[in-house]
Amino acid sequence: MKIGVIDYGMGNLYSVEQALLRLGCEVSITADPNVLDQMDGYVLPGVGAFPDAMNRLRDSGMDLYIKQIEKNNKPLLGICLGMQLLYEDSMENGWTEGLGILTGHIQKFEEQDAQQNRIRIPHMGWNPLSFTHQPAWLQDLDKEDSTHVYFVHSYLAQKTLQKEVVASSTYAGQFVPGLVQKGSITGMQFHPEKSGPFGKYLLAKWVEQVNERSGQK
Repeated sequence: MKIGVIDYGMGNLYSVEQALLRLGCEVSITADPNVLDQMDGYVLPGVGAFPDAMNRLRDSGMDLYIKQIEKNNKPLLGICLGMQLLYEDSMENGWTEGLGILTGHIQKFEEQDAQQNRIRIPHMGWNPLSFTHQPAWLQDLDKEDSTHVYFVHSYLAQKTLQKEVVASSTYAGQFVPGLVQKGSITGMQFHPEKSGPFGKYLLAKWVEQVNERSGQK
């Protein structure tokens, strides 16, 4: 099974590549449409600022390619900033239009909690996911197991659609969409490749559904 990691010059490509290789995937890190056309599924990683990332996606033509992935109903996983790019827009360093695949807007965490205490930003560390529903690819999920995953982010998706949020967390009383999905498009605000056994489980289940889809061609 072939997974294309979309390379637009931003993101921890090595850690994602290694995690996928350990799951038995054949991985190509590329922005070449001819190579990407041969892939069964895609990962959109991301570390850095939303405006810079969108500029690089547009400059490389990958913004249009990603939208075509959705139209073709092929699996794509956005990780951290890669998930945020799937939303309508972001207010990071001013307003920037996003890919508009998911409904919602990227905003910075509120700097104070309900008691007017300053909170630490970025949100960095381990938090449990609370699942609102289970998509077909997670039907064997045991909610009694630890669902802790590793977050590192200063911005989060807000005004999202409930049906698109599979699992969430909280930070200083703020609702944090953690695992989202719309059709073949999935997003993880956390880093599954750095999230221990549960992160590995989620990534493996995503790969498993990609494999099932590719076998149905």
